[in-house]
Amino acid sequence: MPSHSACAFLAIGAWRVSPAVKTGIRWSTNRPRVLRGSFALALAVASAVVPVVPVVLLTEGGADVSATALVAPAVSAPLARTAAATYDATRARGDRGSTRPGYGRVRRRGPERTGPSDPAPTIGRVTSPRPEPLTALPPLALPEPDATEAWLRARTDDGLAEARAIVERLRAEPPADALAALEQWDAVTRALSNVAAAGSLLGNVHPDEAVRDEGDRAEQEVDKLATELSQDRALHDTFAALDPSGLDAEATRLLERTLRDFRRAGVDRDDATRARIAELNDRLTELDQTFSRTIRDDVRSIRVAPERLAGMPQDWLDAHPAGDDGLVTITTDYPDVVPVRTFCRDAEVRHDITVQFLERGWPQNDAVLRELFALRHERAELVGHADWPSYDAEVKMIGSGPAIPAFIDRIADAAREPAERDVATVLARLRQDRPDADALTSADAAYYEELVRKEQLDVDAQLVRTYFEFPKVRQGLLEVTGRLFGLHYEPVPDAPVWAPDVTAYDVTSTADGSPVGRIYLDLHPREGKYGHAAQFTLVDGVAGKQLPEGVLVCNFSRGLMEHDHVVTLFHEFGHLVHHVLGGHGRWARFAGVATEWDFVEAPSQMLEEWAWDAEILRSFATNAAGEPIPADLVARMREADDFGKGTAARVQMFYAAMSYYFHAERPDDLTARMVELQQKYSPLRWIDGTHMFASFGHLGGYSSAYYTYMWSLVIAKDLFSAFDPADLFDPEVAGRYRDRVLAPGGAKDAADLVEDFLGRPYTFDAYAAWLSSAG
Repeated sequence: MPSHSACAFLAIGAWRVSPAVKTGIRWSTNRPRVLRGSFALALAVASAVVPVVPVVLLTEGGADVSATALVAPAVSAPLARTAAATYDATRARGDRGSTRPGYGRVRRRGPERTGPSDPAPTIGRVTSPRPEPLTALPPLALPEPDATEAWLRARTDDGLAEARAIVERLRAEPPADALAALEQWDAVTRALSNVAAAGSLLGNVHPDEAVRDEGDRAEQEVDKLATELSQDRALHDTFAALDPSGLDAEATRLLERTLRDFRRAGVDRDDATRARIAELNDRLTELDQTFSRTIRDDVRSIRVAPERLAGMPQDWLDAHPAGDDGLVTITTDYPDVVPVRTFCRDAEVRHDITVQFLERGWPQNDAVLRELFALRHERAELVGHADWPSYDAEVKMIGSGPAIPAFIDRIADAAREPAERDVATVLARLRQDRPDADALTSADAAYYEELVRKEQLDVDAQLVRTYFEFPKVRQGLLEVTGRLFGLHYEPVPDAPVWAPDVTAYDVTSTADGSPVGRIYLDLHPREGKYGHAAQFTLVDGVAGKQLPEGVLVCNFSRGLMEHDHVVTLFHEFGHLVHHVLGGHGRWARFAGVATEWDFVEAPSQMLEEWAWDAEILRSFATNAAGEPIPADLVARMREADDFGKGTAARVQMFYAAMSYYFHAERPDDLTARMVELQQKYSPLRWIDGTHMFASFGHLGGYSSAYYTYMWSLVIAKDLFSAFDPADLFDPEVAGRYRDRVLAPGGAKDAADLVEDFLGRPYTFDAYAAWLSSAG
């Protein structure tokens, strides 16, 4: 379920070793979902070290919670199905602003794995020849791996030069026509977005460290130029003087957002203040990259005798032979740490690997974070905000900084009773083995929760995983989403890729064969690669200019998968679909996943539901004998998944509180404040001497806004209420959702997109009903 699926659950030793996120980096940051790659984001926050990957102000009694949404002109937004539409024919979809997901920096390193890549399946029921696309915008021509460094350097330098040349024309001969001025400005956005996207992606996934460093340089250069432009008073005055009376709704929205970006960047401040903001922006970029790089590179390990690994799945044991000294190495990368913490019977082994996992980034990141929080606070004050959370929340659905802890406390209170039931059940099972146990820690929680599911709910995770072989899951994912959204995925085996196990697909409409985009799947761990799960932007789509292209970056086993990882794959793919479907408008600023940032996880959280439907799973989940997963097993899995969601919600609120209070209070002793917040919100006791905040990568990407995962979940539950569980592929509902929620990007405020789909404002009711059913 969505609340169990933020990558941070595992990332910081939470109760559920469950699927990932915005960053996504998306966050993913490029995000636990969607991750960085947009000049518009950089300009919108101008210092913004915030990005994705992948999370509603609530009122009592299920009342309308959309009151804090930003007001903007309404725009109708049917799906623009063809990238051949002329530049003038299709209007913008999306508002990036500082809410742009996919601009993040949560980067962790995965282990080196070798072996042939799985064959890319052809997806779609071919009953007749598919129509030829009306016109094909060429996808970005990527280089061969050994030529990537030079290619990225040239793309960076050329893109920056192009942007500067357009800006010089704007300065020298500012157009009197508002539309012409906006078109030039959007060309700047497009040029710098292309640089930032390639830099962010390759800086996180390329096997060559020199290329990753070049990617970091590209991001830094875009940030510097974005800061320079955002504080240019002459540019601001050009746009402030424009007459908007002849603009359509989307162009009017673009002008409003552009002027807001300038204001938030401090363009109206004195010279000394603007100079200080520029200094802060540069330093914040450096700190954010240092924080992420430290986490990525800090892969730790323990070594144990094989006999201490009783309970581990056989395929995991086969992949971890003992070394010459007779010991098995277990790393803190997800393919190791998740199964060990879930299945290993040896409590000391679980404890030791959990401690190593929680200690990543310590002590180096302690000083980095304290400086990061201090400088963000100063940055916010310089443009008139009380603190960083207030500055950051101004452009989100939640609307204000103080609304964040109010939301956190409401969710925590709603989850208190279900969480207490969860903990009592698991603690009782722990005491059968350890009679003196008086609390749960993250070293024991996943293991004993799994035992409860197996012994009391009759769900054996090791049996479940025999139905989820990676190649079948990947094919099933593409078939399901293709049917749901009317898409066809055609493998492109000769497309240049950055690693041998990356696969590329051209995405077209099943209705008319028109091009929708290109996607890349990079789904297995390797040395130097981003270690979570996130959707990265490669190209922001603009009608008639460039095709939307995105990349899914995950770290799954090549063999059998946990069902939680299947859910993660569906979640992250939801961001990828959102990116390509929303990439057919006129304005780069509004392309793809471009809504307020605290909405971006909702569509992906909702897509997780398709990974829980028994009939859907039976279409691709088969065991070695070819037998589909039994429907009654899926029903028990769903019941078992519901167990623990109260605890999961409380743990999420601990993370959200840490994200908020670290920025609002800027404590000198981060460890002490973390322990206080864990005691207040989390049902899991702190493990003495650990410093998990040092590897909580979302403090970089999501900054003070980690609440967004749960915020989005509230909306996701309401969105899903429009679907009939007996017919999840209903073409009318699915098409309406695609066209009114995904395809518009940020052409409207998120609250308006949801209301367009539901026919009413979103409420807390569906989430409350779901949470109350826990236990």
